[in-house]
Amino acid sequence: MLAVSDPAPSLAPPTPRTRRLALGVVATGMLMIILDGSIVTVAMPAIQNDLGFTPAGLSWVVNAYLIAFGSLLLLAGRLGDLIGRRRMFLAGTAVFTAASLLAALATSPALLIAARFLQGVGSAMASAVGLGILVTLFTEPGERARAIAVFSFTGAAGASIGQVLGGVLTDALTWHWIFFINLPIGVATLAIAVRVLPRDRGIGLGAGADVLGAVLVTAGLMLGIYSVVKVEEYGWDSGRTLGLGALAAVLITAFLVRQATATNPLMPLRILRSRSVSAANLVQVLMVAALFSFQILVALYLQKVLGYGAAETGLAMLPAAAVIGAVSLGVSARLNTRFGERNVLLAGIVLLVGVLGLLTRLPVRADYAVDLLPVMLLAAGFGLALPALTALGMSGADGKDAGLASGLFNTTQQIGMALGVAVLSTLAASRTETLAAEGGRSAAEALTGGYRLAFAVGAGLLVLAFAVALAMPRRPETPAARQPDADTTAPALGTTV
Repeated sequence: MLAVSDPAPSLAPPTPRTRRLALGVVATGMLMIILDGSIVTVAMPAIQNDLGFTPAGLSWVVNAYLIAFGSLLLLAGRLGDLIGRRRMFLAGTAVFTAASLLAALATSPALLIAARFLQGVGSAMASAVGLGILVTLFTEPGERARAIAVFSFTGAAGASIGQVLGGVLTDALTWHWIFFINLPIGVATLAIAVRVLPRDRGIGLGAGADVLGAVLVTAGLMLGIYSVVKVEEYGWDSGRTLGLGALAAVLITAFLVRQATATNPLMPLRILRSRSVSAANLVQVLMVAALFSFQILVALYLQKVLGYGAAETGLAMLPAAAVIGAVSLGVSARLNTRFGERNVLLAGIVLLVGVLGLLTRLPVRADYAVDLLPVMLLAAGFGLALPALTALGMSGADGKDAGLASGLFNTTQQIGMALGVAVLSTLAASRTETLAAEGGRSAAEALTGGYRLAFAVGAGLLVLAFAVALAMPRRPETPAARQPDADTTAPALGTTV
């Protein structure tokens, strides 16, 4: 076991060029993972027809990935701190790339589902430590703000780009290519990452090798996410949903109790003492849940109500990706530095409330230029809110906890996504069924009525997110400002190239 007090061997400090290359590698790896999530949804009908999936079985192409990804993020983030974030990122990228090849060659539903589960495992390993690598590489506030802006762009715009790419690849080639495309990206990412990512030794498994805690949190998150993604099938009040949800809550509670009493906790609870970190993670759950209605339900509206094709839907969503990129890469870092992340986050949430507010008035026969393009342009709020929120979520992390903070932030993102899928899609479907049963409405009118309700509920969630963000400190606490634990005497990790 490595001694915590032993410094990492120092070769040469990372140069500005090396840091930029490392940022590019981490961002590319994250973009590949984000693209994979949205690119698959567009190809689902083709996958079902080719492999003979049943309607119920088809959902597992998405669910297998989400369950593995969401349940392993926290564990992967902490393991990155213990054994080295570079090692975890490389291993995760390798697993994801190999699983993509397996998915591309899949000839049966069972094989594709297994490959998607492995993709989720690899995604969790790589993405859990991505932010941790960046915050230890970029320590100067202005540089860190710019790095986080680039990282946030990959998440904000990646889904829209994935829809375009998924539609084009599926229509022009076959669904297999939505997975084959990951191979050259993954191999190139690994080849460059080996050379440019900082070599961190980790603080050693002895600093947090809590096996019982790992079992409790992984099982609790896995059961919780599974129960949420199956809500649409079984309903909120079913014994299955309530029973699994209660068991998940018991396991997560037991994990937190364990972390408060364990000698070497997997997740030292000091990370939650920062009001900025705790509030940022809560805001993220509410915001991501609400924005499911924009990313997914708008795409469904375009296809099911307006009759757009897969590629046409992706192109219709492209202006949103463009403005998100322009704002997050162009001005968000400067705004965060000048006005503070909290104020920029509040401004971004206000714009996003406007986005969903406009969507509550969406007509059945919408004109794209009049009814949808303004919504896409207001999506600039993503480009403001996400970099600011990411910076706040990582503000309490020091060298020992950067992977943990990154894993926690990514975990709450997945929880918000799962809740958004379960709550808003269920509400939309229920409202559509009610309107259709009343009679006198076309199928398009009933669908639009369901989507409008989901948009209204999403706007309400954003208002709650605004209230939580408003209660944040005006300036995030630094790690040094938090009350130290007994085990915080270890030095921050050294980084070398």
